[in-house]
Amino acid sequence: MEYRYLGDSGLKISEITYGNWLTHGSQIENDAATACVRAALDAGITTFDTADVYANGAAETVLGEALKGERRASLEILTKVYWPTGPKGPNDSGLSRKHIMESIDASLTRLQTDYVDVYQAHRYDTETPLEETMRAFADVVRAGKAHYIGVSEWTAEQVRAGHALATELGIQLVSNQPQYSMLWRVIEAEVVPTSAELGVSQVVFSPIAQGVLTGKYRPGAELPSGSRATDEKGGANTIKRFLNDETLTRVQQLEPIAADLGLSMAQLAVAWVLQNDNVAAAIIGASRPEQVAENAKASGVKLEPEVMKRIDEALGDVVDHDPARTAMNAPKTRSS
Repeated sequence: MEYRYLGDSGLKISEITYGNWLTHGSQIENDAATACVRAALDAGITTFDTADVYANGAAETVLGEALKGERRASLEILTKVYWPTGPKGPNDSGLSRKHIMESIDASLTRLQTDYVDVYQAHRYDTETPLEETMRAFADVVRAGKAHYIGVSEWTAEQVRAGHALATELGIQLVSNQPQYSMLWRVIEAEVVPTSAELGVSQVVFSPIAQGVLTGKYRPGAELPSGSRATDEKGGANTIKRFLNDETLTRVQQLEPIAADLGLSMAQLAVAWVLQNDNVAAAIIGASRPEQVAENAKASGVKLEPEVMKRIDEALGDVVDHDPARTAMNAPKTRSS
């Protein structure tokens, strides 16, 4: 496993980070989730990403239990705040001071830790002044409940504004967590250059495009039983944008590229996002321990320019580059 600095900070994280978005506390049993965490640790993964909204807190609880007994200083734990949690009352979402201060304490309790390494704004809150949000984050850091702050799926302008306020308040905004993959490159035109200028890294989710880049979804074929595409708890909604015959046909053309390199298609997809210098880590999820072990092997893989060109030619125009997608997909108001 290789490790990268997170933004301009001195914090190193494992370039393969384990995330428990749809699986822990939702899709798979706790014993299987714990086995996946153990497999991550065995693979040299030290960084774990979660959020309070995942399974309405259950994912944090499962992760806390799975990591119990590990040396805390040897781990980097990231969690997030924004989406509705608890009974979903009027103040149970967003980035108000009230919700942030209450949410960090609840997350720490579930995670069984005194602090998180990075506390992230899970989306931009259009209903709360940014100054209020950043002051609350600053107080969380000063209270020792988080070392750094991050954001997720913010536009370049939002990252710039948040970074300026963080600097003014004497805290470090070190990361953005966007979706990024061979198929979804919307951050490249604006978010990445702005972040690189400011010393902010990307910690990217869905590097395998919710499983599409494994090649298991084939054009004209039935969806595999038990796959994310058939999961009505949330997985099916996130993957459907890629489930068209044109995209799936193009993805099949990646198979010989991966084979020539001695990689699985999933390993190729994870390695691809790590070629971007602004990416500090690729978040992988899993429902089985062997998936973790296999995908972790993408760490340290270097793809030559001619390989990157072959990938671009294989995928052609099914790749989405539109930088407006980040704002288009962002919530306009808080959910309840």
